[in-house]
Amino acid sequence: MASPDFSLSVVDCPLIQVEGWDGTLGQFESNLSASLGMKLPASVGETVRHKGFLVIRVAPRRLWLALDDGAQASSLAVDPDLGCSVSLGEGRVRFSMAGAGVARVLSKSIAVDWCAPAAATGRAVLTSLHHVPVLFLRTGETACELIVPRSFSRSLLDWIAGLDC
Repeated sequence: MASPDFSLSVVDCPLIQVEGWDGTLGQFESNLSASLGMKLPASVGETVRHKGFLVIRVAPRRLWLALDDGAQASSLAVDPDLGCSVSLGEGRVRFSMAGAGVARVLSKSIAVDWCAPAAATGRAVLTSLHHVPVLFLRTGETACELIVPRSFSRSLLDWIAGLDC
């Protein structure tokens, strides 16, 4: 779906969720940081890009590793005494939206203020779209992504298409 001021594309979303157990967060994060070779996002909503994937802190002890389109998931060993990992990719797709009309379209569908610091470029917000839980990720001045459940992707796509009339 594309117009001069709004475009929307849908792709698969290779996604891995990792979570540390209560009381082990410091050691869990230290091990995960060493395994990934990078510093982890510190606060909920913060993201860090690294070698073909984006690490998103979606909760105090939970991180999502969103792989770039076409990137392969590397093996991620999490010590079961410290936490766990699970692939969420089969159940999610990524909507990429861009153009001058993005903020207008989203203002009709999600409860996120495009101009708020919490929605600044590089930030992520868990919200809902037409009563469906989604992750909103601001990727640019006039661009964003939504990570949505695959089972609702068709109806959400239709919903968004109806907003851009």
